[in-house]
Amino acid sequence: MNPVSDYKKTLEYMKTKIYITLMAASLLWTGCNEHDFLKERPRDAIYAENLFVDYNGFRMAVNALLDFPRQERADMIQSAEIGCVWKIGVDNGWANTELSWTRGLSRYSVDLNSEMQLISRDTEGRDGIFLILYRAISSANMIVTRSENPDVDWQGGNDEESLYNKNLILAHARLIRAWAYRHLAYTFGAVPLSTEEINGLNYRNDWDRNSVEEVQNQIIEDLSFAAEHLPESSTDVLVLPRVVAQHYLTDIYLWRNELENAEREAEKVINNSNYALITSRYGVNSNQPGVAFMDQFHQGNVLPSQGNTEALWVFPNSDIIDFIGARANSMRRSWTVNYSAYAPYTPENGGRGIGRLGITAWGLSIYEDQDDRFSEYSIRKSFTGYNGESIPTEMAPSQMNINNNRWAGTRKWDWTYTDPSLWNATHSFNDQPYLRLADTYLLLAEVKMKLGKMEEAAHWINQVRQRSNATPITASEVTLDFILDERSRELITEEHRRETLVRTGTLVERARRYNPIAINIQDFHVLLPIPRYVIDANTGKPMAQNPGYN
Repeated sequence: MNPVSDYKKTLEYMKTKIYITLMAASLLWTGCNEHDFLKERPRDAIYAENLFVDYNGFRMAVNALLDFPRQERADMIQSAEIGCVWKIGVDNGWANTELSWTRGLSRYSVDLNSEMQLISRDTEGRDGIFLILYRAISSANMIVTRSENPDVDWQGGNDEESLYNKNLILAHARLIRAWAYRHLAYTFGAVPLSTEEINGLNYRNDWDRNSVEEVQNQIIEDLSFAAEHLPESSTDVLVLPRVVAQHYLTDIYLWRNELENAEREAEKVINNSNYALITSRYGVNSNQPGVAFMDQFHQGNVLPSQGNTEALWVFPNSDIIDFIGARANSMRRSWTVNYSAYAPYTPENGGRGIGRLGITAWGLSIYEDQDDRFSEYSIRKSFTGYNGESIPTEMAPSQMNINNNRWAGTRKWDWTYTDPSLWNATHSFNDQPYLRLADTYLLLAEVKMKLGKMEEAAHWINQVRQRSNATPITASEVTLDFILDERSRELITEEHRRETLVRTGTLVERARRYNPIAINIQDFHVLLPIPRYVIDANTGKPMAQNPGYN
């Protein structure tokens, strides 16, 4: 399918997305206004009653649902990707420019509390990550519940095709529900488990926090359904492939130490012939100096339909002139420093940045010199000044100071649009990879290591390393620390690093060892606090806070 036609679908669902998001936000901790609930709706607007009647209506709802993950990389609170909750305060990430909501998590200071904007909501009522995730769950639950209406026209040519359409819708809804619960369980531990649509008749204020095991069980159930009913591969950015579910099943089974199950799911991804690591130059700029590793991040190369065989899940955005309604992302703005005092905003310099977030000095120090992932094409090692001079960046531990506008960073999120009028744009609208095959390779290496299959573990690590000209390792060199180091080298600023370190039980130790900004981290910081407003709104039953927080 032509990616432009994929983009144009955004035009069709943007209005619907607004209605679905509001309609589905009958949240666990939000009351129901009876007067509004009984008010008659005009039939020219889109509501549940006239949307969930056929496959096309459900498809529009799923398109809106797919926007929730993209909010991770958006400026939902203030001037940084909200997904930094999983990327700073760890071994390889810190807050270069501090706000109260980044300082608390980066330094583990008193600012990290149950009213912190990043996880709760800001003074203007904009929601943090906790409520965004439950909105996604609530929206997914609505789709799942409404799909059971026997009067839905699934628009297949026969019963078999109609069942296929129904299951495709359910697979997407359950995948996003699993994605949200995975984040919640890793970040907050035990959380309320809700799998039914919340309406005016079953609204509750007496939620319990279900155990992590119970939440994991639901995640596995949802991902297993998605893996069965999603397509083998997809070039349509609004139809996710089953490898996404299989990748996350690998992760959850690893977390539960169910190694044979994890191995099975990872090998399903690895053996899918539709996907392969990018090992040679391709696409736009392939005739320009560069490295194969970085080609998959360049606008025009990101989508599967553009030759990206490594992307399991991409976030489609659009050219802000030609297409309306894309999700502006903050990745470049967050991870590129504000260099405007000494260099102009240009594609060569990566576009406008404010440097809220940064890679730690350790994260920049662990590459071999010849590693393509540390080359000038992957790591910003200099800016071109106003007079054409080369101004080197900084990356020494002694230079890891707040508001360092010379700090080195990744070039994965460079704003490469060539229209000079956009070089100063606050946000960028590049397509972006969200989940890559290299991640699955490294998960499989970890599984193989835990199963004692050290030669196989080294093999999968080396597939990733050799692609970037790093020195292959031997089986005797495979350790959990090495795999975690390799994940940092490969997935820096992409990976939900906090979750990886929580899963492996290494968050506190590695943050203390490698991140001088995070040295105050305590054991209880493995979990973040449940937002205070959630606890206060659960008036029908006391809800316990996580240890260490008020």
